[in-house]
Amino acid sequence: MAVWDDVVGQDRLTAQLAAAARDADALVTAEHGGERSRPGEQPEPQTSADRSSASQMTHAWLFTGPPGSGRSTAARAFAAALQCVSPDRALGGAPGCGFCDGCHTSLVGTHADVEIVRTDLLSIGVKETRDLVRRSSLSPAGGRWQVIVLEDADRLTEGAGNVLLKAVEEPAPRTVWLLCAPSVEDVLPTIRSRCRHLSLRTPPVAAVADVLVRRDGIEPEAAARAARATQGHIGRARRLATDERARARRAAVLKLPLRTDDIGGCLKAAQELIDAAGEDAKQVAEDVDTKETEELRAALGAAAGTGGRMPRGTAGAMKELQDKQKRRSTRTQRDSLDLALVDLTGFYRDVLALQMGASVPLANDEVRDSIHRIASSSTPERTLRRIEAVIACREALDRNVAPLLAVEAMAVALRAG
Repeated sequence: MAVWDDVVGQDRLTAQLAAAARDADALVTAEHGGERSRPGEQPEPQTSADRSSASQMTHAWLFTGPPGSGRSTAARAFAAALQCVSPDRALGGAPGCGFCDGCHTSLVGTHADVEIVRTDLLSIGVKETRDLVRRSSLSPAGGRWQVIVLEDADRLTEGAGNVLLKAVEEPAPRTVWLLCAPSVEDVLPTIRSRCRHLSLRTPPVAAVADVLVRRDGIEPEAAARAARATQGHIGRARRLATDERARARRAAVLKLPLRTDDIGGCLKAAQELIDAAGEDAKQVAEDVDTKETEELRAALGAAAGTGGRMPRGTAGAMKELQDKQKRRSTRTQRDSLDLALVDLTGFYRDVLALQMGASVPLANDEVRDSIHRIASSSTPERTLRRIEAVIACREALDRNVAPLLAVEAMAVALRAG
């Protein structure tokens, strides 16, 4: 299958990327002495301006779209197409076959000239960005393109963004930057003005269900239920369809609207929501932190076992790792909490749809009785205020308000309506 098959519901975007990949392949062919170069003649290197004006290809791209739209998937697919070495290209085939070594290693993240950057921390700092800039200045080992995929460009600090700006503004001749962010406003204006912008949309529910069945082997009924519940968010739909714990946590969140009859119930529900997010962070820590710590201890020459004595002068490295793990735990907890708030917003969206008589399918059909109960005992105005309360809670968490305080305020607002 072609690399574009996993980019769900984005036909117009994949057509643009496929055209750019064809032009990029023509540039590489010409510079390597292909049919567009005269025998014995060395073609002049292509500048970023040449690439922008003469073809669909350019040196920097910005992929934006709502969460779950497949921004990083589209960027990876494009990176694979740029590295495609299928012999079919010589016969007129389009780059991005999905089977050759270039495509396969790019998609799985092991290609020498494709750097995929994602962070499990709250931000990407100056030090990490400088390392990326140094990497981007290298010539591609395979002779095609040096591709940097930055999946969380919205998490760059201001200082990191300024470091990146120079590299994006004056890139190496064979370097391509692929930045991903929820919206153009999440990226510095000076950076986004130097990128070609591609906007993704939320994929149709049916398309998400189809890819879950086709690629992940999920039963059609379960795939359709997960796709509908997440309203087209590909990653969440896959997790919901394959992870029993995720389904249990979501079911607990959807019970919250029925537990806000009194202040005591509001505070208890808020505490349980925070505890569930903390449990998620703890599970990630158990899976990752211990392994990371032991690997670092071994690399630093510690004796075997957790009680082994550390060599002198290595305390700083251990402290740096512990700080990183703490920041990751904070982000994991916030991401889990935000996911719960998204599910809660979907619940009240269904309530509002019933109250307004909208002919749209319910996203949370499994709790239809609860939705009918809330809809019949309330008004559309109160439902809108409740949705606004959930959104306000998400914004408060973005401003680093104490999570328990923000969720308690939301729960009380849900009770008041």
